[in-house]
Amino acid sequence: MIQINNLTKSYGTRVLFEDLSLRLNSGNKVGFVGRNGTGKSTLFKIILGEEAYDSGEIIIPKNYSIGTLRQHLHFTHKTVREECASALAGDMEHEVYRVEKILFGLGFTQEDLDKDPLSFSGGYQIRLNLVKLLVTEPNLLLLDEPTNYLDIVSLRWLASFIRAFEGEVILITHDRDFMDSVTTHTMGLRRRNISIIKGSTRKYYELMTQEDELYLKTKANHDKKRAELEDFVARNKARASTATLAQSKQKELDKMGIMEDLEGERDLSFSFSYAPTPAKLVLQTKELSFGYNTDTPLFQNLSFALEKGKRLAIIGKNGKGKSTLLNCLAGVLTPNGEMTFHPSTAIAHFGQTNIDRLDKNRTINEEIQSADTGMNNVRIRSICGTMMFSGDDADKKISILSGGERSRVMLGKIIATPANLLFLDEPTNHLDMYSIDALVDAIRRFEGSVVLVTHSEMMLRSLADALIIFREGGAEFFDGTYDEFLEKIGWDEEITDAPKPLKTTPNTNKKESKQQRAALIQERSKLLSPLKKEVEKCENTIMELEEKLKSAHELLNTYSNQGETSKLLELSKIVGDDEKKIEELFEKLEIASDEIVRIESDYEAKLAEL
Repeated sequence: MIQINNLTKSYGTRVLFEDLSLRLNSGNKVGFVGRNGTGKSTLFKIILGEEAYDSGEIIIPKNYSIGTLRQHLHFTHKTVREECASALAGDMEHEVYRVEKILFGLGFTQEDLDKDPLSFSGGYQIRLNLVKLLVTEPNLLLLDEPTNYLDIVSLRWLASFIRAFEGEVILITHDRDFMDSVTTHTMGLRRRNISIIKGSTRKYYELMTQEDELYLKTKANHDKKRAELEDFVARNKARASTATLAQSKQKELDKMGIMEDLEGERDLSFSFSYAPTPAKLVLQTKELSFGYNTDTPLFQNLSFALEKGKRLAIIGKNGKGKSTLLNCLAGVLTPNGEMTFHPSTAIAHFGQTNIDRLDKNRTINEEIQSADTGMNNVRIRSICGTMMFSGDDADKKISILSGGERSRVMLGKIIATPANLLFLDEPTNHLDMYSIDALVDAIRRFEGSVVLVTHSEMMLRSLADALIIFREGGAEFFDGTYDEFLEKIGWDEEITDAPKPLKTTPNTNKKESKQQRAALIQERSKLLSPLKKEVEKCENTIMELEEKLKSAHELLNTYSNQGETSKLLELSKIVGDDEKKIEELFEKLEIASDEIVRIESDYEAKLAEL
């Protein structure tokens, strides 16, 4: 419904994008990806008319409304209900139930509705801005990192809302699983231009990789041909007998032009330093409890054991005590009960507020060094480079860094500390998708144990061996994966659009509801199981075929150089068949993935009705 033609935007000599064109069709829900700093948020501001551009045009239909999530906070009413209802206009002016429905979905209670908006934390105040946006029902939603301040339950509710939203959406988020669960298309900003495809981020990145590989192969052949022509012209232009032919070859050379080198994109890649330990049990707790108010403890009677190499995730709604528990385990706070570490345990701790504790007057180099004053300069510079601060970048002051850059500095400080137990509190905040992938990979390869607080279902599914779940006024240990938790217990009773009744329901109704829920979950698993197997089979076969193609393309070059025409033709046919198989597999993969999303969405709605 909106169209952008040949848009160019620069800041001085730095070009963000040039000749960028985009058409957003009715009902498109687009995931917007790209490295931090490439211009995604700037494009949002240009669409909203808040930022000027150098050239091009933006066409927006008449009476087409665009809404965006505001990060700045400005409240003018005394209660949450009144503040959010102030966004209602026209025919919806008195439909306060719309406001309440969204508030409940985003984690507010009946009692919260009459509280002062300013009495809530910054994260919950951002949620109020999200409510004010969603309730207006614009034609187009521009959502820039809406997941940053939401817990798992609210994320699941927001995902359902976006899927059901009838207008268009462009979504920026570092949470890849969330993005793929709600979007129909993926759009990427790279090398100063934009491309959009139907499908998930996984499909987008695979296609971009294939494009780059094709470009590099084409460029190699192009450069080889240019070199041959240049050599011929140089050898023959001076001789009268061949001068005419040399001029002809020069014209051919001029028409060829020059294919530019692809701009490199740096990837974060690192490993945590492991301190060897003979421990079988790294940490044990018994009857652990803590509360800032002795009358209402955040958790109590919590007992568990953390084995070497195991990864424990702490999950639950915001404000229930997840970070407090992590700080108790890390020694920042002192809980009641017993807590025993193996004597060889070495800890590294990434806390939510750690990036605020970085010394803003230090350079990156100096801040990394402060983690271990005994480190030599080569090791320090190596860690800086690993965190994408190579050369002079390592001498930048902390004060001028973005939130994502400061998070990388904190990760660098943890890398500098040999450890066998990592405490990580929301480590993905401020990181882009690429850095999050590198972080997950580093945690997966770490030989020690990990205790992790996260709202990312992707990280939970990839990493968690066991869980501590904050729910129903306390915390409980669950010895199983996140998917096992969803199947056996689940969040479903907590994501309804209406508040919980003030009076408890009779036990018979509760028992019946649980039985119905269990039956639905079993039914959902039965439907999803063959689809997930199909996805896994397709992915594995694609990987095998791509590996085969890689070797085949090398052989093609060899046969081409050696003039082996018959072998070249035979192998070309095999390559063509394999490439066709890959295309067919991608189609099957997309169909199965779409069906998984549809089934999960359907059953979430059914479970929410119970």
